[in-house]
Parts: sequence; structure tokens; C-alpha cells
Amino acid sequence: MRKADIANLLHERHGIPKREAAGIVEIILDEMKECLARGEEVKIAGFGNFTVRQKRERKGRNPKTGQEIGIAPRRVVTFRASPVFKQSVLKARP
Repeated sequence: MRKADIANLLHERHGIPKREAAGIVEIILDEMKECLARGEEVKIAGFGNFTVRQKRERKGRNPKTGQEIGIAPRRVVTFRASPVFKQSVLKARP
């Protein structure tokens, strides 16, 4: 599913004009990105939590040469699905 698909669903199910629906989706996603960039957690009830974690520096290995290299510390976004979301996915049929 893409942003355009979400906007189309808003248009079809709620009668919101397509351009306005696309703007709403963009506003929501931009706000989520800004919150995560500030290090805040984004919690969506019944869906899950997005958080930013700090990963420490560690050693890695170049698989081609076997040479040991340092991997710099970095921030990563993680998602943890809510129990309600997990259940709905498990019950869904492929």
C-alpha cells in the first residue's frame, strides 16, 4: 500500500476530495517524521509504536575480504505492533 492508496481510501470511504485526502495523509506522515526526528515516540492505539533507538558502535566484518571494520553508532527507527494489530494479522487469510 502506498500513500496514494491511503488517500484514495479516504476519498472513497469518506467522500473527501482526492487532493485534500492526499494533503491529510502527507500532514500525518510529516508530523510522524518530525516527532521521530526529535526522538519522541509515536503511539497509534490499536496499531503500534514507532520509536527511535540509538545503536552503539560495533565491529563488523567485510564478508568478501574477511577484514574487520568499525560500524559507526547510529539512530534507527523501530516499530512494535500492538497486540490488537498482531491478532488481526494472524487471523487474516492470505
